[in-house]
Amino acid sequence: MCASAQIVFSFLFIVIRSGRWIPSTALQVIANHHYQETTMNKDQVKGRIEKAKGKVKEIAGKMIGDKDLERRGKMQNVKGRVQAGYGDTKKNIKEYL
Repeated sequence: MCASAQIVFSFLFIVIRSGRWIPSTALQVIANHHYQETTMNKDQVKGRIEKAKGKVKEIAGKMIGDKDLERRGKMQNVKGRVQAGYGDTKKNIKEYL
């Protein structure tokens, strides 16, 4: 969980526990900030999906003893990591500019 999500959850826990009322605009600001931090671009999403599919193939290959499937899973996992990293870099550059 990212730091901002932990802050939001901690804040909401404190508010709920204290029983105090919070203006809806304050909650909207917190929710919008969290949403902006968690949005992902197309490359990030596709990369993470490829990474997950590769990991599944890798584990399946290990379980059934198929070295070729395991190898293809590792390759797909790496491809997904590269694509997700590219998406992360694009997002960081966009945020910087």
